[in-house]
Amino acid sequence: MSLQVTLRALADPIRREILNLLKNGRLSAGEIADHFPVTGASISRHLSVLKEADLIRDTREGKFIYYDLNASVLEEIMLWITDLKGE
Repeated sequence: MSLQVTLRALADPIRREILNLLKNGRLSAGEIADHFPVTGASISRHLSVLKEADLIRDTREGKFIYYDLNASVLEEIMLWITDLKGE
């Protein structure tokens, strides 16, 4: 996955807050949407962007889709930033 796609996904404050919510464990789209004053369609788009950037994964269970963090991509970004800082 390209760094540009990842950074673009992280640029939006709602998407960053979604990642913050998911650090505590997996959530359904509805549970995520409950935290924001935007439409379900808007949250769906944000989830799609995060998924395209490989920052989250989804799992279907019955009629629900659950989302969780893909920590490996976040670790790669952290390593890149640390390397950039020269530490």
